[in-house]
Amino acid sequence: MSIDASGVVTSYHDGLLGRIRSRSLGAVRAGVPEVVLVHGMTACDYLLPSLTAMATWTRVHLIDLPGCGGSGDPPHELTVEEFADAVTDWLEHRRLHRAILAGHSSGTQVAAATALKRPDDDLAGVVLASPVFDPAYPGLARVLHRWLLDLTREPAGLERVNRRERKRAGLRRLVHVLRVHRRYRLSDAVTALRVPVLVIRAHDDALSTPGWAGRLAALATEGGRVEVPGPHTFCWRDPDAWSNPVRAFAEAQRG
Repeated sequence: MSIDASGVVTSYHDGLLGRIRSRSLGAVRAGVPEVVLVHGMTACDYLLPSLTAMATWTRVHLIDLPGCGGSGDPPHELTVEEFADAVTDWLEHRRLHRAILAGHSSGTQVAAATALKRPDDDLAGVVLASPVFDPAYPGLARVLHRWLLDLTREPAGLERVNRRERKRAGLRRLVHVLRVHRRYRLSDAVTALRVPVLVIRAHDDALSTPGWAGRLAALATEGGRVEVPGPHTFCWRDPDAWSNPVRAFAEAQRG
């Protein structure tokens, strides 16, 4: 474990599916759930501004999935369910209960899959920010086209942040992760969840439609939906855009 000048605590856990790096910031506050951030496809550091923003009101953790960021390589390439197994193992190691799992992009699938592995009263809720993959864009070609369109709406600095981590993951892993996430049925997972769900969609997200976000919220046993400004990775440039609604969501789950 190490602590940097900004107070971020970096820890490592040798889990069932490889070593996991986690970075934590903020203080535990009575009655307010802690938040666990689950990153998108092979890139992690773009969520560091979110770590700082959410740490103003709770203890927040950013975990690097196996094979991504500062985590170790897994014993084999993982499925969405196995990524969820790794997160579940980390939660148990940290003895973290009544937390909120907040996934972004493909991390929404891992967050939902993890929640399905936990007892109903073990988590306070699940946040699905910029969920993928929208059925409105079937087929890999459509997905890649929408992704390229979204890149034109993202800040130029985002790709510089993601490049090093994507290079570390490598093309083969990136293609594998894309394949397994495209196969995962997020709508089925949300239907089966028995914890509150908040869906966050960015207004200019080229990878999802308002109808998709609304459908996911409607499928949840207790679902809510908000729309925020920005493209798919809105949270990098404006972390408060989801910190504020996640805070309201967390405070609604007090106790």
